[in-house]
Amino acid sequence: MIIGENRAKVIENIKAAVKKGKMHAKVELGDPILTKSERIKLVNDYWEQQKKFSHKLKNIIAQGIINIDTLILMAHTQIKNKHRAQGPKYGAIVTSNHFKQTDSLPIKKLANKCHKKLYIVIEDYNLKLPGFFGFLMNNINAIPIVQSYQYWGREFPKHLQQVFDKKGWVLIYPEQEMWYNYRKPRPLQKGAYYYAAKANVPIISCFVEIQDLPEMEKNSSEFHKTRYILHVLPTIYPIDRLTVDQNAKRMRDIDYLQKKKAYEKAYGKKLSYSFDDDDIAGYVKK
Repeated sequence: MIIGENRAKVIENIKAAVKKGKMHAKVELGDPILTKSERIKLVNDYWEQQKKFSHKLKNIIAQGIINIDTLILMAHTQIKNKHRAQGPKYGAIVTSNHFKQTDSLPIKKLANKCHKKLYIVIEDYNLKLPGFFGFLMNNINAIPIVQSYQYWGREFPKHLQQVFDKKGWVLIYPEQEMWYNYRKPRPLQKGAYYYAAKANVPIISCFVEIQDLPEMEKNSSEFHKTRYILHVLPTIYPIDRLTVDQNAKRMRDIDYLQKKKAYEKAYGKKLSYSFDDDDIAGYVKK
């Protein structure tokens, strides 16, 4: 499944970002453009909608769609070392590489197998998407983020804690921006680990390996179909004697090294940030 137009241009944007060493750069095209005040209002309205009975009905429908998509689209997705995700008894933050609009589905499959409710942190502009995807973003179990110090400091931790109190998982992408079908793990932003340390919850560390299917199976003239292997890596726990900042740095460093090691084992080569066409899974070289 290919979502979004002009994938060739997106790949060129990825190449350019790699060349400049900007590994968290936005490369997608056509995302809604909003002012800061519009973003804040959008997120505030989202939380107000959560209180309404009509949202509860829409949430049941949206979660039903996600569960069906997970069953169908992830039918051939392997999960390796699932037992590692069963260690944490209470809430946790899950981290994974961010390479596709549907890359939360392997994590959803894992959460379902572990009988955990999964929430996904999304960028605020996703709430403004049109049509079907806009419906999903507004009605699945999502926690939107917005660039506001007050929101980051007060509202966002409150919503995370509500999930942790229910023994749920929160999926956060520390790579920040989505890079379409990019195989390599990218350097990780601090946020996920700061909030894990602050709430004293572990990081369930994951890495998704993307395998190309045979050449006769194509999504388009540009891409072969792919399948996933979800590698569940050792869970990373905060240490009581360390400060929040110390724990955040330590957990981030460990998570990056684990994802790097998983990449090198999966693809049989050392991780480097020079660009090769093979870095884009399924890409038909011309």
